Amino acid sequence: MDKITEIAFQIILFAGNGKSNAMEAIQEAKAGNFEEADKLIEEASTELGKAHGFQTRLLQEEASGTGAEVNVILIHSQDHLMTAMTVRDLAIEIIEIYRNK
Repeated sequence: MDKITEIAFQIILFAGNGKSNAMEAIQEAKAGNFEEADKLIEEASTELGKAHGFQTRLLQEEASGTGAEVNVILIHSQDHLMTAMTVRDLAIEIIEIYRNK
């Protein structure tokens, strides 16, 4: 497996973890467990931060002229990361709605 594909899979892994944590956080808030919801959002942010770190590495390599060829798995990983970040952001808002209910 080439380096770019390995990085793409790391992005997919951490983004998936973050998205799952955010979705679980919504369910905890729905049940009134706001402390657990907040903890899960924090974990989601940590996982997304790891994915973002790999993405940043790719961007830095591209900017320095040593970027690798783009493949479908890399495109998928970027889509996955951006979707997961959006889910986390929306989860934060949904939790606040439940909290203020």
